[in-house]
Amino acid sequence: MLRKFNIAIDGKEYYVEMEEIGAVAPVAVAAPVAPAPEVAPEVATPVVAAPVAPTGGDTQLAPMPGKILDIKVNVGDAVTENQVVIILEAMKLENEIVAVNAGIIAAVHVQVGAMVNAGDALVTIA
Repeated sequence: MLRKFNIAIDGKEYYVEMEEIGAVAPVAVAAPVAPAPEVAPEVATPVVAAPVAPTGGDTQLAPMPGKILDIKVNVGDAVTENQVVIILEAMKLENEIVAVNAGIIAAVHVQVGAMVNAGDALVTIA
């Protein structure tokens, strides 16, 4: 919901519109619409499923988009909580991705040099 205000600062008046966060947005009620005429069905296009994070352990997800610079672990390695597992470059900064819990590396889902998006699986800790 937009709210309108006149604000005076140092004797100069400004007209501002601000959106109230957390307010319930007004719902527009549309008039009933006549049903559209039926159209012949089109040939179905295959649906490509979004990648699903592997199950069977805690999967570390990329917190931001970036490039994998280094992978510090291999499948079968034991890791401790807060141990660095991957170095991710984002916006010219190197970010250390650490293990959220102790365990064994069950899978490494990326390769050095790979570009990842936020939410992509990096490693799975069993």
